[in-house]
Amino acid sequence: MARKLSSSDLQILKKIAPELVDSTCAHAGWEFRSVLPPVSQHISPSNSDFRERLLKLSQEELIYLVDLVFEGMESLHCVKKEHVDAFIEVVRERISKEKAAKLLELYEFAGD
Repeated sequence: MARKLSSSDLQILKKIAPELVDSTCAHAGWEFRSVLPPVSQHISPSNSDFRERLLKLSQEELIYLVDLVFEGMESLHCVKKEHVDAFIEVVRERISKEKAAKLLELYEFAGD
């Protein structure tokens, strides 16, 4: 679901992708409407890089992103598959195995 990024979203985006000078997608010409997909699609070249970026987030910021995924406001289906795996791995390590399992279940249930 498309949304307007909040100041918290923009702070998270800047934290994990400081090379973004603004929140406008150069390819589409409009502002990003999520955090994880633009980092995955336009910035992060690898699974390990995406993982390292996620590890920069505080516990609170990571939980916030996870909650947005469950609310349907942050889509994992617009994130590269290997980056979804990295996100779930970081959630497993930093939040809980149960939350990571629920994310994986949601991702697989919704399909590609």
